[in-house]
Amino acid sequence: IVGDGVLLPEYLSDRLPVVGRGLAILEIRVHRDGEPVHEVFRPPDTPDVIAAGSELVRRLKQLNAELAKHPHPIAGPGTVFIGKFIAGEIFNQSPTECRIEGTRRWLAHEPTAEVGERSKRILSEVAAETRTQIDSDFLVRRDAFEIDANDPLVAAFQAAYSSVAGTLLPIGAKPFVDDGNAFVARAGIPAITHGPDAKGAHTLNERVPVAELVRVAQTYALTALAFCSFPT
Repeated sequence: IVGDGVLLPEYLSDRLPVVGRGLAILEIRVHRDGEPVHEVFRPPDTPDVIAAGSELVRRLKQLNAELAKHPHPIAGPGTVFIGKFIAGEIFNQSPTECRIEGTRRWLAHEPTAEVGERSKRILSEVAAETRTQIDSDFLVRRDAFEIDANDPLVAAFQAAYSSVAGTLLPIGAKPFVDDGNAFVARAGIPAITHGPDAKGAHTLNERVPVAELVRVAQTYALTALAFCSFPT
């Protein structure tokens, strides 16, 4: 069963998101042959996995700076973010591996496959220059998307929201990813993320006022009525 429009009740209530970036999780392992060794006993030509990892982070941050020069007018730029860097067991030991984790986000005009290939090229260059091996996973969670602000679903939603809240929602970007990205990018079905003004997302203390649940339910019901009433 394939629908003509999708509504998703994630925690996003202050805008009507018509664009959103794709997301991939970066899991990178920089490693060398051999065993861990005391710093004073390591051979002079031992590849330095920490230096290689640091150079890789520098290149990825350089890519992030390049992406920042070409922002989307609503969604902003694509990004590279590094949130985890782990290496070594003790202060005076030359380790055999370094692990790096982060995210890569991109815009709808950038094909997902090309985004992944660009990251792999950077990793290959650093591996060759530092005489290390670099293995990586580019785990795509969702594709980037963009829907027409004049789509019938958008018009139906705005009419419904206005009836319930007394105002229109400003057009904006979705800062996170959800299944709506896939509905748009892979199935070509317009999808709008709109939920309650809830607190504590992704914590142990998520909470939402009952009044917000009622408001969202009313908005969804009126949106469905308006959308299904459009001439086909």
